[in-house]
Amino acid sequence: MITQDELLSLVRAQSGHFVHESGYHSDMWWDLEALCHRPTALSPFVAALAARVQEYQPDVICGALVEGAFVALLVAWELRCDFAYALRFASDAKQLFPVSYRLPGALHSVIEHKRVVIVNDVISAGSAVRGTIEHVQQLGGNVVAVASLVLLGDTFVEFCQAQRLPLITLFRQELCMWLPDACPLCAAGNTPEYLAHN
Repeated sequence: MITQDELLSLVRAQSGHFVHESGYHSDMWWDLEALCHRPTALSPFVAALAARVQEYQPDVICGALVEGAFVALLVAWELRCDFAYALRFASDAKQLFPVSYRLPGALHSVIEHKRVVIVNDVISAGSAVRGTIEHVQQLGGNVVAVASLVLLGDTFVEFCQAQRLPLITLFRQELCMWLPDACPLCAAGNTPEYLAHN
């Protein structure tokens, strides 16, 4: 039986004051760059996630680069279905969710009129997933569910409920997230230690 501790052993968690890609602040950050460096260690988690995704009968599994797309590709391989990915486009805007995600032109026809499940590694506010969902829908894809190995906090749950999207995750963990003007760490004079880019 797979456990959350086994999955967390593949990455490093940091405590501090962080600004996530979404613009939200939090007191925790996971270094996910190493998550897929040993695919065989990740494979039991991928298989478990794929088994739950399969019930939504996806034609395509789609993920956002970088780490989310790696997990999505492994799930697509497990389910023997098509795969697509979205590229990250940053902006200098200072509002929430300033980063957009777009599928390359060559992949537009892959998701058109198809049942698509968006797969990610770890979701907190879900900046990459939200951006990917938006573009897939613009291209005529039917997003039928969102899946991730781990869900942090409740912010993304509210988004899925509003969108009436099923949300699949193997593990959930609490995460304190705050809007920038409501961040107690900022109010205490602690500047962010790291600007999170994924």
